[in-house]
Amino acid sequence: MKTIEVGDCLQLDIYGCTFAITGNAAATIHNLANDFRFFARENVESPIRIEVLDQDPPYANVPDGIASTYTPRNISFSSGGCKYIDYSGNALATWDRNQRLFRIWTRNEDIRYEATFLFLLSRTGEELDAQRMHRVHAMALGFNGQAVLAILPMGGGKSTLCSALLNYPEFQLLSDDSPYISGDGVVHAYPLRLGLLPGHQADIPERYQRTIQRMEFGPKILVNYEYFADRVTPSAKPGIVFLGQRTMSAVCKIEPAGSWAQFKSMLVNCVVGLGLYQGLEFVLTHSPAELFRKLPVAWSRLRNARRLFAASQVYHLTLGRDQELNASTVREFVMKSLGKNLCH
Repeated sequence: MKTIEVGDCLQLDIYGCTFAITGNAAATIHNLANDFRFFARENVESPIRIEVLDQDPPYANVPDGIASTYTPRNISFSSGGCKYIDYSGNALATWDRNQRLFRIWTRNEDIRYEATFLFLLSRTGEELDAQRMHRVHAMALGFNGQAVLAILPMGGGKSTLCSALLNYPEFQLLSDDSPYISGDGVVHAYPLRLGLLPGHQADIPERYQRTIQRMEFGPKILVNYEYFADRVTPSAKPGIVFLGQRTMSAVCKIEPAGSWAQFKSMLVNCVVGLGLYQGLEFVLTHSPAELFRKLPVAWSRLRNARRLFAASQVYHLTLGRDQELNASTVREFVMKSLGKNLCH
């Protein structure tokens, strides 16, 4: 990947949602270029513009307003068609929907990178929702052209399991956290960087790692896309969905999942999207009441999820504290369940 210089423009096309990222914060653009390299394109059409600026926040230019949206990271309000977001006095961002322009000013590289990364997730999610292509909060790998998903709550070990399974050559990466599902139930790649808690990076070479101090959840080890770039598959047909849970014991168990458990998982992880970054400061223009106007999107999410689940084998997966046992158990089960097509 080429070195990003000041003045360079990073262009992305994420399933038709396009962006052009510029600014004087070369390190931020370089890291985003690594994260989103799978979607990097040239001469994209009608992009959302993003400017990342290594400058003091221009608070004197912010109009008076009372915050309407509060998150642990920021507060925000709208004025004149523009959203103003304050990151605890450390950074200022604006999102002008009419001009399709996002800007962020801060001297803090970690905040600048994380806020821009989260804006990209939120904006892409909302735009693709409108196209009836939806995220699911899950790890997703490809095996013999079929998708293997593991649905686990935030902090449940999706990225750790993903990293361990990628040590086996039979698996390809779709996403470690939030693949997209189209209306036919096909799982589409969303391979950004792997995010691991400190101590879980195993034998990944240091040259592929970087550490970010997150605004809300503390430090995280990011594994650059280039580490697994040759293992990515663009899409996969439905195969297996694991409904994951954790235990403190050393066992790893796989058992059939009933229809009620499947339906609850669809609601939580696909329709509501608990654990997925939604970006309320960007999604809500005036008030939380706008969420009620998104019912058609909720129905579309449920429809896509039902098609994925209906065409997949669905099981409960109980992960124990032995990470190697977890990965080997899942691998052996997948090979037994889906490997019968290997010679076809």
